[in-house]
Amino acid sequence: MAKAFLDKQGVLYESIDVGEDTDAAKKMIELSGQRGVPVITVDDEVIVGFDSQRLNELFGSASPSEIYDVLIAGAGPAGLTAGVYCARKMLNTIIISENIGGQALESWAIENYMGYRMITGEELMKKFEDQVRTLKMRLELDRIVKISKEDDIFTIRTISEQTFKAKTLILAQGNRPKKLGIANEEQFLGHGLSICSTCDGPLYKGKKVAVVGGGNSALQTAVEMSKFTQSVTLIVRRSIRADPVYVKMLETKKNITLYLYTQITALHGDKFLSGITIRNEKGEEQKIDLDGVFVEIGWLPNTDMLDGFLALNEKKEIIVDINCHTSMAGVFAAGDITSVKSKQIIIASGDGAKAALEAHEYVLKSAPQSGK
Repeated sequence: MAKAFLDKQGVLYESIDVGEDTDAAKKMIELSGQRGVPVITVDDEVIVGFDSQRLNELFGSASPSEIYDVLIAGAGPAGLTAGVYCARKMLNTIIISENIGGQALESWAIENYMGYRMITGEELMKKFEDQVRTLKMRLELDRIVKISKEDDIFTIRTISEQTFKAKTLILAQGNRPKKLGIANEEQFLGHGLSICSTCDGPLYKGKKVAVVGGGNSALQTAVEMSKFTQSVTLIVRRSIRADPVYVKMLETKKNITLYLYTQITALHGDKFLSGITIRNEKGEEQKIDLDGVFVEIGWLPNTDMLDGFLALNEKKEIIVDINCHTSMAGVFAAGDITSVKSKQIIIASGDGAKAALEAHEYVLKSAPQSGK
């Protein structure tokens, strides 16, 4: 995300892969106080994470006042696929997203996407991105904070105070990770507590880590991290609910310790996380010394700015019909942000295509008709 933004703005930079360079990783941690990536240095300023607001302040350019045919929120599988279909329909299109790839980026291995026996989430999303960048559309790395409508035109405001206008919207901004909801969680985020194992995992080579969760993502993370860490503690609040293929993989790993019907009750450490306390269903507590915790307990839809604007279900997902229509004319939605039950990359991509075709039809019907 950071490199894509700097490339787009024509900013020269040096890229250092701290997952491969141990000495560089140590320097980064000393410089930023973070055990997570990315860390960006601009002169004497240290920017932690992909801070779209600050990067736009430093390097961004003013947005034009044109009205787009379609504005797509989100650049995951649904948003990028929608972008391709909109471009092929010759619609003036802009995609606004905090990142390119969405939560699909965090998949260690994808084995159920047609055309690939196995591909990482990063590799698959790079192919999506490469295809989008060959087409005529604008891609803006920013976060949408407000959406409004006036006289059939939608106005979008971003965290960096940019404003964009469009005739129709496709909402595909996906989900964000759930948090543990315990004391000191924010204090240790980036200091031993991580919500992105594929991002931060390489920094924990040879260390002791824990993975929290019992679904596919949690088991896949535990299995992958067991290959380069000293040990993995898998903490499952209830029973394992992952696919049998991941359960089989888990059973072959000798350095994974499994705790069922258990949850974390406390985080310990000073500057960095050094241990946790867990409690089982009997109320028995145990302290475990470790270097990092990776949280894989599910997701929440990114719909905070939509409350009252569109109809949402009890999970705060956007309610859509079979053709990706929302409760408001001209607004379509696709991917994991919607009420569609199954959350899969291939389903999100298909719905992204459907949403784009529906948006194209809406724009055509809304266009002024010339007289004979």
